[in-house]
Formats: sequence, C-alpha cells, structure tokens
Amino acid sequence: MPTTESTDGDGDQLFVLTAVLLTPAQFPSVLGDDYPEVCAGLGLEPYFEGYGLVLGQDGTGARWTVVTEDVSLVACAIAAWDCGMEYDLSPGEDSIVGALPGWPLALAVSAPGVPEPHDPEPQDGDPAPLAPPDANAWGPAQRRLGADEIAMQWAAWREQVDDEEAFAEPGEGGGQGEAGGARGGVRRVLEEARGYLTQPPPPGRVRSSFAAGEARTLRIDGPGWSMVARTDDIAFVLLDDDPGEVHPVGRGPELPGLLSSLDKLAVRPS
Repeated sequence: MPTTESTDGDGDQLFVLTAVLLTPAQFPSVLGDDYPEVCAGLGLEPYFEGYGLVLGQDGTGARWTVVTEDVSLVACAIAAWDCGMEYDLSPGEDSIVGALPGWPLALAVSAPGVPEPHDPEPQDGDPAPLAPPDANAWGPAQRRLGADEIAMQWAAWREQVDDEEAFAEPGEGGGQGEAGGARGGVRRVLEEARGYLTQPPPPGRVRSSFAAGEARTLRIDGPGWSMVARTDDIAFVLLDDDPGEVHPVGRGPELPGLLSSLDKLAVRPS
C-alpha cells in the first residue's frame, strides 16, 4: 500500500495516498480524450516521456498533486501496490516538476492522523485547485469512464451481445428516428476513426494494450465518442449524443482491417 513520504520540492511532508501515470499510452481517461488534452487541463507541457502524478495530503490535511518526471519510479510503485506490497514512493527533488493544489481525481481514502481532505488556502498567484470532472451526469467524463469499464470487463460485456441482430454493422448508414440516429452516430465514429489512418490524431487518442491470446485491446477516442475493441473480435461505441447507450459493432468486412491498422499506429505501454 502507499507509504508516507516527503515528496514536494519544499521539503514539506506529503502523506501519499495514490499515484497515477500520465503518459501518451497510460493516463486517466476521465480527464480527456488524449494525452495533450489531459496535460493542458493540468497546466503541463505534453512531453512524450510523460509524468507521474502523486496524490496526497500535507500535515494540515490539504490536498496536493505532486508532478514528477520520474515515470519509472511511479510505475514501480503502482505495480507494487497492485500486488499488495509496500513501496517507498519518494521522488527526488530534481525530478519534481511542481506541486499542484487539489486532486484531479476523486479519492475515497484519506491519510490517518491528519484533518479531513480539503483544498489548501490559496496564495497569490496559485492556480485554482484541481478538482475531478463531474461524472454524475452523462457527458464526456462519464462516457470515457464507461469505455474504461468495458475494457476492464470485456468478457462480461461481450456475453451480452451474442445475438447478431444486436450489432450495428460497420457499413450501416443513418436512418430515420432515434435508432437511425444512433446508427448514423456509429457510422460517423467509424469514419472518424478511419480518418486517423491518414491524419494521425494527437497522442493517446488511440491506445493499445494486452488482451488474451495474441489479440490487443484498443481504446480509441474522438470528439464526442469513445470506442473499445479487440483486434480479434467486435467493438463497442459510446456517444455523448446517446446518453448511457453502448452500441456493439459487428466485425463485418470492414472492422477487422480497420482495427488492425489502428493497432499499428497506437501508442503502447512500455
């Protein structure tokens, strides 16, 4: 589990609660559709090497997000914590980019022995405290969280669409009424995703990760939409314009080649 360490550039103690990676291949999807968008929201330059974000509280209970360039250290800490092991996460001062007030993600934990989490008292020139996106109502943040859930629980979602009539085929165009609008939205998503092959999108719009066997899990995002797919199977599309709905896309003649091509240009975890 996370350990208590002094990690900010001024030597103040930070009670570390968690950490996340911010790289083109791995970043909190809820914060944006691509890596540069997430960096912009945090006031960071989108360097290809990426960052580690260390979330914790100071001795007064104030929320802080420490940004470090030591991505390997943060990755090792996350891997250890995932295995239930303790890890001394204490980035060197020369690797720390800055300490940002607030947290960009919602945390359900707090440090023992200090006051409840709260934003630090603002100082002249300080940026506004970071705050998690509102994911209570349907919109980009909740749509991206939904895509995350499908990627993590692929088998459960796949079992729900064994009826061929449930699929929106890649070649379908729009029709009349609500169902036709959804089909047209899916078709637009596939066309925009295909456009990435000729005009590469910002880093992180197309990500590839391990799946069972020799397959890959693809995560593709764009303005108002997210798609999750496996290179050996189907795809699921979520749309900002269609709240709460998940649209399965059958393989048909087009999807396998599109997914294979997208996988070739995707960024992958190192």
